[in-house]
Amino acid sequence: MFKYRSLRKWKYQLIQDYVIETGILIPGLIYTDYFEMEAGGKLTIKSGYAWDGATFYPDFKDIMRGSLVHDCLLQMVAEHFIAPECRKLADNLLKKICLDDGMSEVEAHLVHGAVRNYSKSKGYV
Repeated sequence: MFKYRSLRKWKYQLIQDYVIETGILIPGLIYTDYFEMEAGGKLTIKSGYAWDGATFYPDFKDIMRGSLVHDCLLQMVAEHFIAPECRKLADNLLKKICLDDGMSEVEAHLVHGAVRNYSKSKGYV
């Protein structure tokens, strides 16, 4: 189950933990107040985590879960918990989640292309 609420500063906040297998392998456990990741790639985003939804795309139901996971993973990259190369895996996971949540193939391709192009424009991997 995926539950969240709207906020003012950030746009959304989880109201219960959310767990997903990311496929991102790390050498050990990452643990913070708002997320944790196991060596096998299992990510738990904890209740209370806040994020801003999708960037340059309406916050429709088919992107909400993907934007949550993507934002958390990019925060993990920015805070050096996971390698910059994981950004591409995060972008691919965003597309997969959006498709799983009912986004059309065309829209998911556009969303994926936008995040990849943004990464490249900023010099990220």
